[in-house]
Order: sequence, then structure tokens, then C-alpha cells
Amino acid sequence: MKYIKLFALVAFVTFAYSCKTENSNKDLAYAVESKKDANGFSYETVANDPTGLRLYTLDNGLKVYLSKNSDEPKIQTYIAVRAGSNYDPKESTGLAHYLEHMVFKGTSKIGTIDWEKEKAYLDQISDLYEQHRAESDPDKKLAIYKKIDEVSLEASNYSVANEYDKMTSSLGATGTNAHTWFEETIYKNKIPANELDKWLTLENERFSELVLRLFHTELEAVFEEFNRGQDNDGRKSYAAMLEGLFPNHPYGQQSTIGIAEHLKNPSLVDINNYFDKYYVPNNMAMVLVGDLDFDSTIKKVNETFGTLEKKEVEHPTLPKEEPITSPVVKEVFGPTAESVSIAFRSQGVNTEEEKLMTVADMILANGNAGLIDLNLNQKQAVQYAGCSPTFLNDYGYHSFSGAPKEGQTLDEVKDLLLEQIEKLKKGEFEDWMIEAVVNDLKLSQTQQYENSTALASMYYNAFIHHEDWANKVKFLDDLKKVTKQDVMDFANRFYKDNYVLTYKRKGEDKSIVKVANPGITPVNLNRDKSSQYMQNFNTLESEPLQPKFVDYKEAIKETTMDNGIKVSYIENELNDLFEMNIIFDMGSDHDKKLSLAVGYMEYLGTDKYSAEDIKKEFYKLGIKYYVSSAPDKSYVGLNGLKENLPKGLELLEHLWANAIPDVDAYNSYVDQILKGREDGKTQKSNILYGGLMNYGKYGENSRLRNIMQANELKEINPQTLVDIVKDLKNYKQRVFYYGKDVNAAVAALNTNHIVPSELKDYSEPMVYVEKETGGNVYFVDYDMVQSEMLFLAKGEPFKAENMAASTLFNTYFGGGLSSIVFQEIRESKSLAYSAWSSYSNASKKDDSNYVMAYIGTQANKMPQAVEAMMELMTNMPEAEEQFNAAKEATLKKLAAQRITKSNIFWTYENLKELGIENDNREAMYNTIKEMTMDDLRDFFNSNISGETYNVMVVGNKKDIDFKSLGKLGKVQEMDIDYLFNYEKPEEVKM
Repeated sequence: MKYIKLFALVAFVTFAYSCKTENSNKDLAYAVESKKDANGFSYETVANDPTGLRLYTLDNGLKVYLSKNSDEPKIQTYIAVRAGSNYDPKESTGLAHYLEHMVFKGTSKIGTIDWEKEKAYLDQISDLYEQHRAESDPDKKLAIYKKIDEVSLEASNYSVANEYDKMTSSLGATGTNAHTWFEETIYKNKIPANELDKWLTLENERFSELVLRLFHTELEAVFEEFNRGQDNDGRKSYAAMLEGLFPNHPYGQQSTIGIAEHLKNPSLVDINNYFDKYYVPNNMAMVLVGDLDFDSTIKKVNETFGTLEKKEVEHPTLPKEEPITSPVVKEVFGPTAESVSIAFRSQGVNTEEEKLMTVADMILANGNAGLIDLNLNQKQAVQYAGCSPTFLNDYGYHSFSGAPKEGQTLDEVKDLLLEQIEKLKKGEFEDWMIEAVVNDLKLSQTQQYENSTALASMYYNAFIHHEDWANKVKFLDDLKKVTKQDVMDFANRFYKDNYVLTYKRKGEDKSIVKVANPGITPVNLNRDKSSQYMQNFNTLESEPLQPKFVDYKEAIKETTMDNGIKVSYIENELNDLFEMNIIFDMGSDHDKKLSLAVGYMEYLGTDKYSAEDIKKEFYKLGIKYYVSSAPDKSYVGLNGLKENLPKGLELLEHLWANAIPDVDAYNSYVDQILKGREDGKTQKSNILYGGLMNYGKYGENSRLRNIMQANELKEINPQTLVDIVKDLKNYKQRVFYYGKDVNAAVAALNTNHIVPSELKDYSEPMVYVEKETGGNVYFVDYDMVQSEMLFLAKGEPFKAENMAASTLFNTYFGGGLSSIVFQEIRESKSLAYSAWSSYSNASKKDDSNYVMAYIGTQANKMPQAVEAMMELMTNMPEAEEQFNAAKEATLKKLAAQRITKSNIFWTYENLKELGIENDNREAMYNTIKEMTMDDLRDFFNSNISGETYNVMVVGNKKDIDFKSLGKLGKVQEMDIDYLFNYEKPEEVKM
């Protein structure tokens, strides 16, 4: 998992009003104030905090972060626990993570239909696992596991799978999930605001106790997650880097997923002890950001979570690391493209080093004008390069990564990265860069603050890392005090030969752990039953939330430029940021050289500016520009600070009109494209969802295959590409603006965007015909532990009237933790970590809908998993209670959904592609209200059952059961170059 550090933080408990006179006004400006609300609850705020945080601490120690955002009637919720893999017992690594899984399984009230009878079996299972762990004889160990499987089947007679998710779904919750990392476990839901009471009631019960039901099937799901990690070269490289950085500390010695041997030998006693030790209110925080009332919300939180019992918590003292004095070298092998990383260990959060490294990182790489951006990416000196910092409680690290271009070695990439660090040490960056960096960070922070999910994430990070929110509110002000000399001094003392060098090489990974199929007996789901708790829960009533629909023609205003070009606009009422798009209704379907041409613009300068200077000028302005081409659309756009829009537009128009072709840049650009193709061939997700899925839909005639091959790319005159981009301005076009002061924006367009009086019509686009599906199995051999399968059936052409039924069907049948597919394949049979099915509506009115299904599983489970999926896709299980819950969930999600800001325009653009001119959610909502199980059955029988599939498979040829695959259709092993059409047909062997 890649950790992205948000500039997030938490509040001072006290503020010394007797501070000396030398304290700056800046510090005084962020004073912490203690207040009481209408109910008498004490809370803290930070002066001049743009997020409006109220930080409460309940009597039992629970921290409660509340912030108001009324953009939509929803609340982003997080329940954060300061407990992660750092604190796993050494003999039980992975414990914190599979505990996270088990917290979804319920309590003695949730998920059971007879607790006393179930508990007797669960106690027996716990004892058996202790015997299993202690036993060393393989045969006896297997016999105990068979007994666990047998008792677990009996226990499942008294359990109800996924009751927790059924209840959160009934609230209309989205994003129900959790994650575990070094120092944290975070539980997530985004709920409609009117369902807060019910959510609090449910979560209070969930965190009141731990019940380890349906354990062996869930542990098998964790094994599948372990396998996915073994198939992920990025994760393996990351783990090797951490191992080098932290030879003693759990950051590098205890992976979150755990080691295979510990996963095979779990202790339910250890899990319960961990829960009892760390899952206590004074080690937890609740974060609520959204459409809430502060006073009533904290009262409700106190009435529920305030009842949890406080306990003393002592986290273990973790080892200290000795300084790294010479490079530590690691190697990782796998099928994906080669890369290299360099990582330096740092101090952790709440240190001066955090501030200095943040500035240094942005000077090195900010996506636009950093040293790495300009010297390596812009000049195409490598395939790609970048860097990012991570700050944890005990330590942090600054990691640099790069991939070689064709013919380049990993050591050459390493040396180029180190050269940029040397430039930083010598101060080879311009004086204005620090101010620009701080402004860039402020821009990103402003965008995060208006997003309830991003802001809530900042709050929980602050809690986990013991960060004072007041310090974080003034964090950017602190960065402004950093000087160029400060950065140079820091760089010279920090970046030495004290790094971990990790080579990701292509080749066989001999450390792979093969996991046997344990042959689990499917447990009972009891989907037609429910606990007394759930029955009572479903009788609780919330104040109804009424949906709101958009009148697009009213919401999207229109004006025109002096030359008659239409400008659609929506006012940004929140801040001074803007986005402007000049839209052309033509794309790569009209001219396949167009996407090549717009990509080439990235590397061009003009008679006035070099390509690097262009990047610097935009960065100074706090403006980003882009030119992009989709199959049927092209965009020339700007976004950033409103006050600099005129200068940004002037600069963009200058580049557009005066770009000068650069032959060397073009040759490097072609090399980069060709190397990107080679690297893309090594990515299994690209093979499955790119090459195989497109071939399954279109056969040989697809957009994916209609590409310019190497010889064509090399023969193009770069001037031709520059002319294509310049000629864009001569075609029919329209503008969308989101921001304040539309008149000023239009005035800037009138001054800078000069076009001919007569604009050209578009040429006819290339047409791609979807082929009929069925009877084909397309297989690609790939070195991996799991196998991944995608089932694809072409349906009827798009019909707006089917959108209601398909939305409800997807909720009930194929998506989410409580869906039929997930329950049957993962919860009952433990045949996959991930399994889903969906009825996918077309994005254009003349295209077809598709029935899709996916399974990711061990190769030795594939035949069983396929059989289970095909049975479901033929005969839909019917559960009236589950249908009603899915219906209620779908309606509540629609009622809480709000289309706002610039999304109004882009949503309308998508609807028009479907031939829809109004907010179709209103018709969907009214239709779903009246739907019955009979209606859903009719939809299934008409659109799902009986379909024949093209089946796409990626897996290790040595492990695949081709006899079983052959039952699905004619098996064809596909050549990757043929799938993507990277080489001439006569050069490719099928």
C-alpha cells in the first residue's frame, strides 16, 4: 500500500497565554481555545482554522473530531484505532490485519440466531486452533484442521453471514471498508446524514466485543490476499525497501499481511487478547465530517460510545535503529518491468526534519517544475522518475524511484536520481522555488479541505500520529520560514551514503510460497434469517431524506465570447480556484495521430521559452495546463488560482501558437512510447482489462489495436504533429468554466483565445463494431500465484429504462460485502479474495450493455470457483429479505447523492452521450420504489441467465487446469504482441 502523506494534524491541549513577547503573531494567530457547547461538553478549536474542527475528548478518553460540510447530506465516518502491525506478537504477525477482518463478523448479538448454541461451537473451534498451533506432526495437524472445518460447519448453522454489512447497506452507506497499517486500523463508512443515530447504535455494538465466527473461511480469504501480494511486484519491492531501512524495527520486520507460517497457525486467544488490549476508547478516535449539527452530534456520540469502558493502554517499546553508514542493497524479482528505488531513513512526525524534508521533496519533484521533473522526466532522460516522503510515529523515509528507458541500466537511473540530490545540496534551484512550493501545497490543501473524505482522512492521521492540530494548521506558515540555505544544509547532512537501494529485476521469484487448497466445506450463509438485533435495528426509523435532482439547463449557465463561441459556466462559491476547458468534439477516432500530437506538446518550447521554462512559468503562477485527447473528445485546459487565469491563459495560448518541433525530443518521445508498451505487456491488469477484454469485445478491430506501430512512429515528421495541435484551434469548439467572475474569464478568452471567424467541421470518426460473445476462452500465460478470470457477455443496446433495474440488480447480486456473489464465493466457499458481477450499462446510446463477472483465486481453486460463478449467473438465488435491504440501500444512496460544482457539467455531458437530457435519477428512484423480487427475477432472466461468455484468463500455465477451462469454450493461448498489435502481424506467432 502506498501511503500518501496529507498535511494533517491535531490540536494543542493547552496554550500558554503567559508566553513571552518574542512569540510571533503567527503563533498567536493559531491559538487553541477551549469552549463549551450548548450541552456543556468541552471542546477545543484552533483560531483561524479553515476546517472548523471541534475536537472533543469524552470522559472515557475517546477523541471525537467533528467538522461541518454541507455540500451533500452525508457524513464521512472513520473509527480509528492506534493499533497496527507494529504491535503484532512476533509469533503472530498479521494478527492486527485479520482482526480487522473479524470486526466485520458481528458480536454476541449481531450475526447470530442462537448465541448460546453458537458460542459452544466457537469455544471448541478456539481450543482446536490452539491444538493445531502446538502440533508439529503434519498428519495430526491436518486432522485437527479437518475437525475445525467440521465444527465450523456446525457453528454456521447458528450464524448469519454479513449482517453488519447488510445493516450498513440498509442505511445507504457507501465505502464500507477498513485498512490496517503499521500504527493504525481504520474503519470506514460514508453515511447519509439522517442515518447518524442508527449508525452510532450499530457501531457501538460492533466495538463493544469481538466474536470470531466464520473464522477459517475468512482466514482463507486473507490467504488469498497474501497471494495477491505475492503477485504484486510493487508491494514486494516496498517490503524489501522497508526491510533494509528497518533491520530491527517492526516497520521492516513485520509486514501487515503477516508471514505465511503465522497465517497457517493462528491463535484465536492472541486475537482476543489484542482486541481487549487496544480496542478501548482511550486508544480510539471517531471522525465525523459532513452535514452535521455539532451539539446534537456529540451528545449522540457520548450516549453510545461514551459507554465504552476505559482501560489503561501501554504500547510496546519498539527497537531503535542504528544509523545507516553505507548503501544497503536489496533485489526483488518478478515478471513486471524493471525499476529501482533509493530510500533514506528519516525522523518521524512532529519533528523539524518533517518540515525540511517536505520542502526538499517538493523542490525535487512537484509534478511540474522540480529538479526531477525538469531534468529527468521533461528531458526524457529516464522512462519515469519521482520521489515522495512518508512520516510515521517513530521514523520516516524519503523514497526515490525510477524506471529505465530502452537500453538504460538500473544503475544509470540510480545515478541520475542521485545527481538531482546533489543539485539540491548545491542549491541548484531558483530562489522563487520555495515560495512556489508552499503555494502549491496550499492549493492542494484547499482542495482537500472542501472534500469531506480527504479532510476526515487528515483528522484520523493526526490522531494516529499524535499530531497537534494547531501545529498543522500553521504548518504551511512554518514552511514559509524555511530558507534556501536551510534546505541546502538539511540536504548535505541528510542525503549521504545512508540509503537503501532496491533493484526490481525481471525474473523468477524463488521466494514465492505456494498455498495448498484446504478443501473447505462451504459454510451455511442463512441469508433468509436474521438476528434479533438486526430485526430490532430494522424497526428503528430515521427522518426521511428526500432526493434532490438537478435541472441541468438551469444549473449550467451560458454566455458567449465575442467570436460567438459558447461558454458554459458554473460559479465556484467555495474558493478562488478555477478550471477552464476548451472542448473539441473530436478525438483519436477522428485522427489517431491526435493523441500522439497532444502528448508531444509536453516536451516542446517556443521561440521565447524552452520546454523547461514553460513548466517553470506555469508553476510560478500556481496554474496547471493540459492538452488531452480521448476517442471522441479533445481538451485544452487550465486550472489553479483565479487571479492568475489571464496570465496562465496568455502563456498557454503562446505555447499553442508558437510551439517549435524538436527532433531530439520527438525521438525520445517515440522511444518512451515503445518502452511504455514493453513495460505495459508485463502488467497483468493491463493484459486482462486492456488486451484481453478489448479482444473479447471487438476482436481484431478495436481502438486498442488501431495504433501506430514502431515504424510508423519513427517515420512521422514532428512538424506534422505540431501542425495538428495548432490546427485544433481552427475546429468547432466550446468552453466550460468553473470558478468565480465569469465575466473576467470570458474577457481573458476574448483577449487571448483568437480563432478564425469560420470554424471547421469534424471529419467522420472510425467505427468499431462489437462482436458477439460466447464460446471463447482467451488465455495469457503469466508468472503469478493467483489466476484471474473475467467473464464477458454482450447484451442488448443501451436502454434508459433498464438503468433502474440494473442498478438494483448490481446492489443485490454482484457488488459489496453483502451481495449474493460475494457471500457465495468468498464467505461460504472461500474460493476467492475478490469476486464480483455486474450488469454494465453502455456509455453511449448506440453501444451495447455487457454482463461481466470476475474471480481472482488460487489456480488450484479455479475449477470450483468457475462452477460456483456459472451456477450463480444461471440461477439467481432469491432472498426476499436481502432484496428488500438492497432496494432500501439503493434508494437511500440515490436520496443522499448530490451532483455539485463542476460535476454538474461533466455529468450532463455523459448523460447527453446516452441521449438523456434530464436528471435520469428521478425516473430511476421512482421505478426502484415500486420494484419487487419478481421484477428483479424478470430482469435477470431476460438479461443475465442463459448468456454465453467470452472468458479472459491470466494465470501461470503450469498451474492452470485447461480441461476445466475447456468446458467454457475453445481455449486459445494469446500472444501479447498480437493482443495489443504492437508488431506487424507477420512478425507475431499465435
